[in-house]
Amino acid sequence: MNVSATLREVMGLDGTLPRLSASTLVLIDFQNTYRTGVMALPGADRALDAGARLLERARSVGTPVVHVVNDGGEGSPYDIRAEIGRIEPRVAPRDGEQVVVKGFPNSFHQTDLLEVLQRLDAGPDLVLAGFMTHMCVQFTAQGAFNLGYRPTVVAEACASRPLPGPGGAPVPADDLHAAALTTIGDLFGLVAAREADLPD
Repeated sequence: MNVSATLREVMGLDGTLPRLSASTLVLIDFQNTYRTGVMALPGADRALDAGARLLERARSVGTPVVHVVNDGGEGSPYDIRAEIGRIEPRVAPRDGEQVVVKGFPNSFHQTDLLEVLQRLDAGPDLVLAGFMTHMCVQFTAQGAFNLGYRPTVVAEACASRPLPGPGGAPVPADDLHAAALTTIGDLFGLVAAREADLPD
Protein backbone atom coordinates (compact mmCIF):
# COMPACT_ATOMS: atom_id res chain seq x y z
CA MET A 1 0.00 0.00 0.00
CA ASN A 2 1.29 3.43 -0.91
CA VAL A 3 1.43 5.90 1.97
CA SER A 4 0.90 9.61 1.42
CA ALA A 5 3.27 12.24 2.68
CA THR A 6 2.05 13.88 5.86
CA LEU A 7 0.93 17.48 5.79
CA ARG A 8 3.87 18.22 8.09
CA GLU A 9 6.25 16.85 5.46
CA VAL A 10 4.53 18.77 2.67
CA MET A 11 4.76 21.99 4.69
CA GLY A 12 8.37 21.38 5.71
CA LEU A 13 7.67 21.33 9.45
CA ASP A 14 10.38 20.03 11.77
CA GLY A 15 10.11 16.32 12.55
CA THR A 16 12.78 16.12 15.24
CA LEU A 17 11.56 14.93 18.64
CA PRO A 18 12.17 17.55 21.36
CA ARG A 19 14.45 17.26 24.35
CA LEU A 20 12.38 16.67 27.46
CA SER A 21 14.46 19.16 29.43
CA ALA A 22 13.67 21.88 26.87
CA SER A 23 9.91 21.19 26.88
CA THR A 24 6.91 21.62 29.15
CA LEU A 25 5.03 18.46 30.13
CA VAL A 26 1.22 18.63 30.00
CA LEU A 27 -0.57 15.63 31.54
CA ILE A 28 -4.21 15.47 30.45
CA ASP A 29 -7.06 13.89 32.43
CA PHE A 30 -5.07 11.15 34.15
CA GLN A 31 -8.10 10.73 36.41
CA ASN A 32 -9.54 7.72 38.23
CA THR A 33 -12.50 8.22 35.88
CA TYR A 34 -10.73 6.06 33.32
CA ARG A 35 -9.77 3.15 35.60
CA THR A 36 -13.23 2.03 36.67
CA GLY A 37 -16.89 2.28 35.80
CA VAL A 38 -18.53 3.44 32.60
CA MET A 39 -15.44 5.24 31.25
CA ALA A 40 -12.83 2.57 32.05
CA LEU A 41 -10.19 2.26 29.32
CA PRO A 42 -8.68 -1.12 28.37
CA GLY A 43 -5.17 0.37 28.32
CA ALA A 44 -5.45 2.71 31.28
CA ASP A 45 -2.94 1.02 33.58
CA ARG A 46 -0.36 0.59 30.82
CA ALA A 47 -0.66 4.26 29.94
CA LEU A 48 -0.51 5.34 33.58
CA ASP A 49 2.68 3.36 34.12
CA ALA A 50 4.21 5.04 31.06
CA GLY A 51 2.92 8.41 32.24
CA ALA A 52 4.54 7.86 35.63
CA ARG A 53 7.90 7.08 33.98
CA LEU A 54 7.57 10.18 31.81
CA LEU A 55 6.69 12.35 34.81
CA GLU A 56 9.60 11.01 36.86
CA ARG A 57 12.03 11.76 34.02
CA ALA A 58 10.57 15.24 33.52
CA ARG A 59 10.97 16.07 37.19
CA SER A 60 14.52 14.72 37.23
CA VAL A 61 15.62 17.04 34.39
CA GLY A 62 13.72 20.10 35.62
CA THR A 63 10.93 20.10 33.05
CA PRO A 64 7.94 22.24 34.10
CA VAL A 65 4.82 20.11 34.62
CA VAL A 66 1.17 21.10 34.16
CA HIS A 67 -1.68 18.77 35.13
CA VAL A 68 -5.06 19.14 33.42
CA VAL A 69 -8.28 17.68 34.83
CA ASN A 70 -11.77 17.58 33.41
CA ASP A 71 -14.57 18.65 35.76
CA GLY A 72 -17.95 17.27 34.69
CA GLY A 73 -19.74 18.43 37.82
CA GLU A 74 -20.94 16.79 41.01
CA GLY A 75 -22.10 13.21 40.66
CA SER A 76 -20.55 12.74 37.22
CA PRO A 77 -17.68 10.33 36.37
CA TYR A 78 -15.57 13.51 36.11
CA ASP A 79 -16.42 14.92 39.54
CA ILE A 80 -13.08 16.31 40.74
CA ARG A 81 -14.51 16.70 44.24
CA ALA A 82 -14.90 12.92 44.51
CA GLU A 83 -12.42 10.04 44.34
CA ILE A 84 -13.62 9.08 40.85
CA GLY A 85 -12.46 12.39 39.38
CA ARG A 86 -9.16 12.75 41.21
CA ILE A 87 -5.79 12.41 39.49
CA GLU A 88 -4.50 8.86 39.76
CA PRO A 89 -1.78 8.57 42.45
CA ARG A 90 0.95 7.39 40.05
CA VAL A 91 0.88 10.78 38.32
CA ALA A 92 -0.44 13.02 41.09
CA PRO A 93 0.81 16.63 41.25
CA ARG A 94 3.52 17.71 43.62
CA ASP A 95 3.56 21.03 45.43
CA GLY A 96 4.30 23.80 42.96
CA GLU A 97 3.02 21.97 39.88
CA GLN A 98 0.15 23.77 38.19
CA VAL A 99 -3.31 22.19 37.88
CA VAL A 100 -5.69 23.46 35.19
CA VAL A 101 -9.40 22.59 35.31
CA LYS A 102 -11.25 22.29 32.03
CA GLY A 103 -14.71 21.46 30.74
CA PHE A 104 -14.04 20.83 27.05
CA PRO A 105 -11.81 18.40 25.09
CA ASN A 106 -9.41 21.18 24.06
CA SER A 107 -7.53 21.98 27.26
CA PHE A 108 -7.03 25.57 26.08
CA HIS A 109 -10.74 26.30 25.61
CA GLN A 110 -12.14 28.53 28.38
CA THR A 111 -9.24 27.70 30.73
CA ASP A 112 -6.12 29.50 31.91
CA LEU A 113 -3.76 26.93 30.35
CA LEU A 114 -2.31 29.45 27.91
CA GLU A 115 -1.67 31.94 30.73
CA VAL A 116 -0.07 29.19 32.83
CA LEU A 117 2.25 28.25 29.96
CA GLN A 118 3.14 31.89 29.40
CA ARG A 119 4.00 32.32 33.09
CA LEU A 120 6.22 29.24 32.83
CA ASP A 121 7.85 30.74 29.73
CA ALA A 122 6.94 27.51 27.94
CA GLY A 123 7.48 26.89 24.31
CA PRO A 124 7.60 26.09 21.65
CA ASP A 125 7.78 22.41 22.66
CA LEU A 126 5.00 20.82 24.70
CA VAL A 127 4.99 17.11 25.55
CA LEU A 128 1.46 15.73 25.94
CA ALA A 129 0.18 12.50 27.49
CA GLY A 130 -3.08 11.33 28.99
CA PHE A 131 -6.66 10.34 28.32
CA MET A 132 -8.31 9.90 25.90
CA THR A 133 -6.14 9.78 22.79
CA HIS A 134 -9.00 10.36 20.36
CA MET A 135 -10.63 13.08 22.43
CA CYS A 136 -8.83 15.41 24.84
CA VAL A 137 -5.27 14.53 23.80
CA GLN A 138 -6.02 15.01 20.10
CA PHE A 139 -7.94 18.25 20.54
CA THR A 140 -5.40 19.69 22.97
CA ALA A 141 -2.64 18.93 20.46
CA GLN A 142 -4.68 20.75 17.81
CA GLY A 143 -5.27 23.66 20.17
CA ALA A 144 -1.57 23.87 20.97
CA PHE A 145 -0.66 23.81 17.27
CA ASN A 146 -3.19 26.55 16.53
CA LEU A 147 -1.56 28.72 19.19
CA GLY A 148 1.92 28.29 17.73
CA TYR A 149 3.24 25.56 20.02
CA ARG A 150 4.92 22.38 18.80
CA PRO A 151 3.20 19.51 20.64
CA THR A 152 4.60 16.00 20.87
CA VAL A 153 2.31 13.20 22.06
CA VAL A 154 3.79 10.19 23.85
CA ALA A 155 1.78 7.29 22.42
CA GLU A 156 2.41 4.71 25.14
CA ALA A 157 1.23 7.19 27.79
CA CYS A 158 -2.22 7.59 26.18
CA ALA A 159 -5.24 5.32 25.75
CA SER A 160 -8.69 5.23 24.19
CA ARG A 161 -11.80 3.05 24.50
CA PRO A 162 -13.71 0.94 21.95
CA LEU A 163 -16.60 2.77 20.32
CA PRO A 164 -19.26 2.07 17.68
CA GLY A 165 -18.18 3.14 14.21
CA PRO A 166 -20.35 5.04 11.68
CA GLY A 167 -22.06 1.83 10.52
CA GLY A 168 -22.46 0.48 14.04
CA ALA A 169 -19.56 -1.98 13.87
CA PRO A 170 -17.23 -1.75 16.86
CA VAL A 171 -13.95 0.12 16.49
CA PRO A 172 -11.35 -1.44 18.84
CA ALA A 173 -9.63 0.86 21.32
CA ASP A 174 -6.20 0.24 19.76
CA ASP A 175 -7.53 1.21 16.31
CA LEU A 176 -9.06 4.42 17.61
CA HIS A 177 -5.85 5.18 19.51
CA ALA A 178 -3.79 4.66 16.34
CA ALA A 179 -6.17 6.74 14.21
CA ALA A 180 -6.00 9.66 16.63
CA LEU A 181 -2.20 9.53 16.76
CA THR A 182 -2.11 9.38 12.96
CA THR A 183 -4.29 12.49 12.75
CA ILE A 184 -2.02 14.32 15.18
CA GLY A 185 1.09 13.24 13.29
CA ASP A 186 -0.35 14.33 9.96
CA LEU A 187 -0.30 17.99 10.99
CA PHE A 188 -0.80 19.02 14.59
CA GLY A 189 2.29 17.56 16.21
CA LEU A 190 4.86 14.84 16.56
CA VAL A 191 4.27 11.38 18.02
CA ALA A 192 6.84 9.58 20.16
CA ALA A 193 6.05 5.88 20.46
CA ARG A 194 7.64 5.64 23.92
CA GLU A 195 8.69 8.10 26.58
CA ALA A 196 12.21 6.71 26.24
CA ASP A 197 12.29 8.01 22.66
CA LEU A 198 12.47 11.58 23.93
CA PRO A 199 16.05 12.62 24.63
CA ASP A 200 16.77 14.29 27.96
